[in-house]
Amino acid sequence: DTPSSFILLYSKNYMAEQGNQVDTFITQGVDALIINLVMSSSASTITAKAAAADIPLVYINREPTEEDMTVADGEWNKFCYVGADARQSGTFQGEIIRDLPDKGDADGDGVVRYAMIQGDPENVDAQHRTEFSIKALTDAGIEVEELFIQRGDWKRDKGQELAATALSKHGEKLDVIFCNNDDMAVGAYQSIQSAGRKVNEDIYLVGVDALAEAMDLLEQGNLTGTVLNDHVGQSHTAVDMVIEYLDGKSPEKLHYVD
Repeated sequence: DTPSSFILLYSKNYMAEQGNQVDTFITQGVDALIINLVMSSSASTITAKAAAADIPLVYINREPTEEDMTVADGEWNKFCYVGADARQSGTFQGEIIRDLPDKGDADGDGVVRYAMIQGDPENVDAQHRTEFSIKALTDAGIEVEELFIQRGDWKRDKGQELAATALSKHGEKLDVIFCNNDDMAVGAYQSIQSAGRKVNEDIYLVGVDALAEAMDLLEQGNLTGTVLNDHVGQSHTAVDMVIEYLDGKSPEKLHYVD
């Protein structure tokens, strides 16, 4: 009956660093792994390492591909994913714009023209947030036009840089800036301000995560909306899954936290 301990390491967003950390944990003989992937594409490699050591594995927040979560009969099966459903997150982003009095058409010309600042296009969350935010508008019969789409790698400085480029290139035609996360949205706001535009008056801006900085902007009227990424719910569910594995149970593969 030794006390439980929890070892937390930060990979600084470097995949090589995260791979080394996983190797170290396995060498140390930990009972289970909870991993927020730096890159979704590395899931198969990490799953294989955990399988070889028979260490239960819970992915959290950054979803592996459907292929990487699929297990054939008889294969090692002690891994799952816990996170928000990015299709839901994207849909909520679009609905925030859809439900505005002008439905996001800031210049009133009948078309919602937008810039999309993505996280990582290879990431499942970025793909779903991008697709479903716009789908929420088109499903409502709103005419849209994509003026700009670039990857910002989830970073604030990239959000600022890309928003500045989009605003410089498209000017007043740009009605909405969608950002796959709040960090990029906070950066985008700085460029909107520098361009002399006013959020919620002549342009709209939405993100995902409900970061503290984004909530401050929201209260000031400088962000149109954000979507909560329930990190507390995800963390608790991830630990619940670890306990199930350690109790000899076989939980479902996907656990989405609203």
